[in-house]
Amino acid sequence: MTADLPAATARVQLLVKPGCHLCAEAEATVVQVCDARGEAWEAVDGAAHPALLERFADEVPVLFVDGVQRDFWRVDPARLGRLLDAPRA
Repeated sequence: MTADLPAATARVQLLVKPGCHLCAEAEATVVQVCDARGEAWEAVDGAAHPALLERFADEVPVLFVDGVQRDFWRVDPARLGRLLDAPRA
């Protein structure tokens, strides 16, 4: 698990920052894929977690599944679907 990532209440977390157009696109993809599978997800507001935002400054938005970084900048819906469909380790 990523040390700076806040405790998850969902399998999928998306690190975002205000005013980020890529974040809005990534969020739409996450909503689509997670809703289709009944999977919970949550946005992690970088403004509320400055150390986390600083660590991933050049990669926002950043997608985490089960606490592991899986994508950044753009979320690939097929890849996210495969990750969610795979058995948990």
